[in-house]
Order: sequence, then C-alpha cells, then structure tokens
Amino acid sequence: MRKGILGKKIGMTQIFDAGGRAVPVTVVEAGPCVVIQKKTAATDGYGAVQVGFDPVKENRVNKPLQGHFHKAGTAPFRYIRELRLEDNQDYQVGQEIKADIFNAGDRVDVTGISRGKGFAGGIKRHGFHRGPMEHGSKYHRRPGSLAAKGPARVFKGRRLPGHMGAERVTVLGLEVVNNDPERNILLLKGSVPGPQQGLLLIKNSVKGG
Repeated sequence: MRKGILGKKIGMTQIFDAGGRAVPVTVVEAGPCVVIQKKTAATDGYGAVQVGFDPVKENRVNKPLQGHFHKAGTAPFRYIRELRLEDNQDYQVGQEIKADIFNAGDRVDVTGISRGKGFAGGIKRHGFHRGPMEHGSKYHRRPGSLAAKGPARVFKGRRLPGHMGAERVTVLGLEVVNNDPERNILLLKGSVPGPQQGLLLIKNSVKGG
C-alpha cells in the first residue's frame, strides 16, 4: 500500500548502532498531517488524498483556501500537497497522519527542493574540465566553442553556465533508522535534499522494502 507524509528537515547528526558504528542520519519533523480532501476516479479522474502540514493562523491564508479548510472542518495549514493513492479507502477527511506510519527498517523516497547555488560556471555546474593554467594559455574556465559552424546556432540542451540548484530532487531508498511518534521525528540514514526547515515529501520507496 502506498503511503506518505510531509515533514521538515531539522538537520543532520549521528547515532550509534548495536555494533557501536556511527550512522549518519537526517532528523526530520514528520507530520502530523491532516487529510483535507479525498479524490476518486469517479469524481476527479484519479485517486489521491490531499494533506495539510504546519498549522497557521486563519488570516495567513487567502479566502478561497479558508473556504476549502472550512469545508473540510480542519485548521488552516501552510503547506498542502497531494499523495497519489488509487486505493484511498483507508483515509478519511480530518484523519491525522503521524510519523508512526513508518517503522525502523522501512525504505522511503524523499523529495525536496535542493539548495539554490545561484549562477555557476560549467566546471561547477556540469563537471567540465578546465584548460591549462600555464604557458600563456589564456583559456582556463571559459565555456569554449558552443556550436557547429554549419547551423550557426546553439542547439537546445547545450550544457552551459547558468542557474544551479533550487530544483525538485528525489532520493530513493533511504532507510528509516528510527522513529519517535510522540515528538513526530523520523531518523533517515544519509542526507536528504534541501536546506534546514525545507519541506520534504516522504513516501514508501518504489524500490520496495
């Protein structure tokens, strides 16, 4: 069964396993999330549940969203996301989703917005090699030739300097090391995309496990 939860990245630390080995983990504040709406193939053409995360004051959301939350009978939330679930019969509007939906040993996929790095050259952005630094080369970190002589234009998709980062990134198959439902905490082995306090979508892994 597909399942998921929204969370915030708190930061990284390490814990020690039963063998005394240090395990790097990311601490995630996972939920609680509230089901705001159910979508079905009959009414919407697909199955999904819409969940809210991070409660806010009512005056922090616009009038259409206020009506949406009033209809669901829930408090306003800062974030609203959909989880595609063809079989969503186990979810009800107003139901809370907490960190205990995942247990130690589960595998999850984590989606977030990567850190923005501004404008970057080809070497940093794409891993290009630089030119020689001595003997009067005058070619060090520039892009170099851009296009064939015949077309006299730059083809679409050419790897060039430009804006780097701030993209939607998904890391597959991270292991849940531990969970603390009372404090809404998940410990995930390894790193996840985005800065601290960044929004994360955590779903059970497409790789299984």
